[in-house]
Amino acid sequence: MPTVIRNGNTTYAQKGAHFEGNVKIDGNFIVPARTNFWGQLTVTGTLELGPGSSVALGVNCWNAVIGRQSRIKGPLVAHGDVTILDNAVVHSVFAGGKVILRTGVRVGDVTSKDTIIIHGRIKSGKLLGKKMK
Repeated sequence: MPTVIRNGNTTYAQKGAHFEGNVKIDGNFIVPARTNFWGQLTVTGTLELGPGSSVALGVNCWNAVIGRQSRIKGPLVAHGDVTILDNAVVHSVFAGGKVILRTGVRVGDVTSKDTIIIHGRIKSGKLLGKKMK
């Protein structure tokens, strides 16, 4: 596994790292730009996925911020809130909290137990939430 640095409850990945297989991080995980995961990514806290990063399978986390132009080829499942930034591509989203989708996002079906907020034009499958803004 590439070098990671742990500081309290937060783990930081090395810039430009490539992770083979499934990865599980206890606590929060901050991932720099252009980092690749070739399996499932599980984070017990908040995931901040840097711009241009990719995950070959799905993501399971508490909260998520998905950087611009990132790609998640499997489902993104979050217990809390999800923010997907400009031009990211995500297979599908299930969130226990609110979901924010920024301009240019391409996503499959989105299910939220709270509000779905859309900024700008996106491409999506079905959007199912308590409220839509």
